[in-house]
Amino acid sequence: MKILVLGGYGLIGDAVIGRLLRDGHQVTGLGREVGDAGRRRPAVRWIAADMSKLPAAEDWLPVVAGMDAVVNAAGALQDGPRDRLDAVHRGSVVALVAACEQAGVHRFAQISAIGADLASPNPFFSTKAQGDKAVASSSLEWTILRPGLVIAPAAYGGTALLRALAAFPGFIPAVMPRQPIQTVSVADVAEAVSRAVAGSLPPRLAIDLVEGNARSLSDVLLSFRAWLGLPQARVMPMPAILGRFASVVADAVGVLGWRSPLRSSALAALADGITGNARSWNAVCDHPLQPLEATLADMPAHAQERWFARLWLAKPVIFACLSLFWLVSGIIGMIRQDQAADILASRGVSVDFAHICVLVGSAADIVVGAAVLVRPFAKPALLAMIAITLSYLAGATLFVPSLWLDPLGPLVKTIPGLCLVLVALAVLDER
Repeated sequence: MKILVLGGYGLIGDAVIGRLLRDGHQVTGLGREVGDAGRRRPAVRWIAADMSKLPAAEDWLPVVAGMDAVVNAAGALQDGPRDRLDAVHRGSVVALVAACEQAGVHRFAQISAIGADLASPNPFFSTKAQGDKAVASSSLEWTILRPGLVIAPAAYGGTALLRALAAFPGFIPAVMPRQPIQTVSVADVAEAVSRAVAGSLPPRLAIDLVEGNARSLSDVLLSFRAWLGLPQARVMPMPAILGRFASVVADAVGVLGWRSPLRSSALAALADGITGNARSWNAVCDHPLQPLEATLADMPAHAQERWFARLWLAKPVIFACLSLFWLVSGIIGMIRQDQAADILASRGVSVDFAHICVLVGSAADIVVGAAVLVRPFAKPALLAMIAITLSYLAGATLFVPSLWLDPLGPLVKTIPGLCLVLVALAVLDER
């Protein structure tokens, strides 16, 4: 079959594409940034498109033409600079469904979420439910799958946070540790999609995908810590006010383009519990969904998982320190520009040129210090930091070579900074 997968490089979408390829299908993936995905999965035909900017059926017709099935694994957690929940979860899905009906697409698999409800005060769940309604109201052979907390070998977002908390040194901090959670393996989600597009499930089916029994968030974290091979530790309940403060901060940095799993929508979902009807799947399929223990056993942790878990929480600290250092450096340069210019002037540089150099350098420090906090500008800012640092080293060598003999000279000052910038570049692409 020819199958289109929306959100094909995401946590669920990538697993779905892998399964469909193993089933022998011809797969097309769609997403906003498909460069990395194309290199990872060259067997897939990739379409670079933002589905929120395809609001009409006419926009989708060229995309779905010739397809036998469509899998919608795209989604967003919360409104932000790049994400509009209503457009992604409802508007584009309404248009996509209409285009599928016109183009003669046979089957449609919708990846929804546990808790999707038209009456939900959480925009994530209400818009998801609106998209589900559009699918269920169509003439297509549709399947709506509502997974619980999806566990996968890949990790970003909420599952990355779980690993980081589980690896916390000495104890495991947790807000709302008693809230019930039912997990599901991403392999089981991909299996369900495979059966849906093949017509092996009852038509027009909306079903939860969750393990048989609910467990507390505390138990999930302890399972992840054991999976990482770390010594036992006690789960330490954190005050609710700390969770609210974290969500306020996460929402604030969300405005800058950083999609933190601590945003208010995620905490609201956790407060309601992540549970569903485990019996419904067993009633229609002979492939039982595996519990968390089996899921973790199927993806053994190694050194890279421990590195990731231990360093994940350091990412915001690294970027905050870099920003603070460069901003303070630039501001001090502006305030003390006369003293800085005098150093250059004493080495034969004209006074006017020395002042220009100091002002330009200070302004550049401030610009990159602010830009690194904005997600779309973070990588260019980090590269600019490297260029600026190397230019400072070159300038010091050219105009003030005696500074190299200073124990606190440019080499000692800049090498650690360069290392920190390189670390920031290394962790920037983690989602």
